[in-house]
Amino acid sequence: MSEMQALEKFSHSVHTVFTDIDDTLTDEGTLRPEAYESLWRLHEAGIKVIPVTGRPAGWCEMIARFWPVHGVIGENGGFYFRYADRKMKRHFVFDEKTMAKNRESLEQVRYEVLRNVRGSAVASDQFSRLMDLAIDFAEDVGPLSDADIDKIVAIFEKHGAVAKVSSIHVNGWFGDYDKLSMTKLYCKNELGFTFDDENSKGAIAFCGDSPNDEPMFKAFKSSFAVANIVKFADRLKSKPAFVANLSGGHGFVQIANQILATRK
Repeated sequence: MSEMQALEKFSHSVHTVFTDIDDTLTDEGTLRPEAYESLWRLHEAGIKVIPVTGRPAGWCEMIARFWPVHGVIGENGGFYFRYADRKMKRHFVFDEKTMAKNRESLEQVRYEVLRNVRGSAVASDQFSRLMDLAIDFAEDVGPLSDADIDKIVAIFEKHGAVAKVSSIHVNGWFGDYDKLSMTKLYCKNELGFTFDDENSKGAIAFCGDSPNDEPMFKAFKSSFAVANIVKFADRLKSKPAFVANLSGGHGFVQIANQILATRK
């Protein structure tokens, strides 16, 4: 397993940046002006930015419309939204009938988690979700222990759902999709290139912060993490190629600066 390198070692020319939001762009739940300014600086330099997040459809609608981004992938790859030419394009993995059926099944999971994992709660943004169930363990509650988090994951998986642990939530859903599969589809549908072609050049990048970003770290040649990742390093089978020395949004500013500095 390769070791993470300092940002200064990065030298590829990047034209597209996919990035996590929570604890990658934010610090303690707040999007600070420095990080938001970096999104604008990337945008104004002609670099396309696409947030890839576990956050819900309701949030993604606003992000796609108001942030300086090309589009947004939400609910861990369940959909993408893109606002262009004053029109909102929404692409979902499933049709509404399938989504409604899955939400009914997730209600059973919700009931079992809340009954069996003391201190857990449904995430405050659940009312905005269409595809998944988010269980809060560290945003407005807790933080809960690793054992409790593992217990939440086990309940999702017992019901046949996929479960992923972020820095604040356990997100669970039904279906064979994830952040990476939707990222590849977004490249094809909205950016006009294949993921593999541009990734082989290191021309597309991903920025993250936690173990649930591991599939993206593994897939991207130009993969970055903010310094939060260091505390998880021993648990990662696939590490990011490059790491900032600051956490959260401050680390993202460093990453953005390096991408801008090396762009040809």
